[in-house]
Amino acid sequence: MACRINFPLRCPYRSPYFAPTFQTRISNNLISSSLSHAKIACSSSRRRNVVTVRSHMATEYRSVSEDRVLVFVPPHPLIKHWISVLRNEQIPSPVFRNAMAELGRLLMYEASRDWLPTVTEEIQSSTGIVSVEFIDPREPVAVVPILRAGLALVENASSVLPATKTYHLGIGRDEVTLLPTVYLNKLPDKFSEGSRVFLADPMLATGRTIVAALDLLNERGLKNQQIKVISAVAAPPALEKLNQKFPGLHVYTGIIDHTVNDKGFIIPGLGDAGDCSFGT
Repeated sequence: MACRINFPLRCPYRSPYFAPTFQTRISNNLISSSLSHAKIACSSSRRRNVVTVRSHMATEYRSVSEDRVLVFVPPHPLIKHWISVLRNEQIPSPVFRNAMAELGRLLMYEASRDWLPTVTEEIQSSTGIVSVEFIDPREPVAVVPILRAGLALVENASSVLPATKTYHLGIGRDEVTLLPTVYLNKLPDKFSEGSRVFLADPMLATGRTIVAALDLLNERGLKNQQIKVISAVAAPPALEKLNQKFPGLHVYTGIIDHTVNDKGFIIPGLGDAGDCSFGT
């Protein structure tokens, strides 16, 4: 059942950006979504919707984001460049890992707009007293990479985020059943109120790994709105699972590919991001 939602887009700096139409097919229930000139056309299931957004800015969609997942695909040419580099099976592991790190840096930059806590102070400049804003170091943003490949995606996080804490989460996937298994968990027992977390998983394929990770974060007191997922490539099966279980979640990805094969790999995807990053 198709629906059309009309509402004004609000962007930082009073400069609205209307992206070109972007379409993606998400199974039978969530057929397509597009953003074009202050209108979002989306498919509707009986439960929730996914909205796919192409934007240079982390625009707030408060009127539609509470009961669904928002998927952001920033159309920055550098993001397209690094995705293209990652797709090349001929590149060596150090180049692949560097490209993944650069992609992660750009996606975290996009995802952090209007999301980081700030503090206002007065400082002495060379010509007088001036009021300034800094990122509040008392509220460090948590970065949670899902090992192994997530390590490469967040390698440059410190160049974007002035104050961070990193919690490692190791989740393996059985090659036959495709079921996830947690083998390393360095998450705190409880996240403090108001925490902000970037959860990094380069490949959102079947969605089982990212769902397992989000369940662990929810169990430790985080609401979906306090988490932003960073991925290199996403596929419809994963986005459907996220939409069913985690309304209000925001996902930032470099690109959405169309399918997953019977081995759980995104097609065309990037291959095994962990193997390609570390050569093992």
